Amino acid sequence: MATAYVLINCELGSEEAVIAELKAIEGVVEVHGTFGAYDILAKVESGLVEALRETITWKIRKIP
Repeated sequence: MATAYVLINCELGSEEAVIAELKAIEGVVEVHGTFGAYDILAKVESGLVEALRETITWKIRKIP
């Protein structure tokens, strides 16, 4: 099982909407709001490293 922890910055006030979008993505197993340099931490898991890369590149990074 491949696992990635993704640190995310988002626009001020959009954290809850981004968290909701992240929770709807297959492979995202945990999402938490944070304080500090980053706004959100997402834990993503997949059976294959390539599938993990695809989820991060084409789904998570495309969230406005």
